[in-house]
Amino acid sequence: MSSIEGKDWIKARVHELAERHGPLVVLDVGPGVGTYAKLLQGPDVRRIIGLEVWEPYVATYSLASHYTEVVIGDVRTTVLPDVDIVILGDVLEHMTRAEAVAVWARAADAAQRAVYLSMPIVHYPQDEIENNPFEVHVEQDWDVASVLGAFEGVGARWTGIEVGVFERLMAR
Repeated sequence: MSSIEGKDWIKARVHELAERHGPLVVLDVGPGVGTYAKLLQGPDVRRIIGLEVWEPYVATYSLASHYTEVVIGDVRTTVLPDVDIVILGDVLEHMTRAEAVAVWARAADAAQRAVYLSMPIVHYPQDEIENNPFEVHVEQDWDVASVLGAFEGVGARWTGIEVGVFERLMAR
């Protein structure tokens, strides 16, 4: 389960977009325990799709009961659906920087309105959890400067003690 830091900021930003554009379709990459589905349930979100790389989490955390649809796949290789918003919540630190940058670009291609990134901004090692090798933090040393240098188009952001959240609005 990821840190609570920044979740309310993302919720508020999604709400602002929904006020301007109507109910949104969201892709939550790496839903884990379903945090964003639970957080965003309500009139702002018309559909929420979970893209989960570790199939056992679907049953363990009852993801099908929280998401409109759950897709099993790796964000690095799975075709991403066209949606309004892509949330990369505590996902990119689980891959190399080059892979993370490529996923950020893929998310921007799929999103019509915005991409949100939440990740540790301090040294944050993590090993396997529940025998899930995808839980390992491959990149353990992201900070705000390295995020801003790596991910194109970041505008608004919020930083906490351990986690930063970053927004890329799409000009579509």
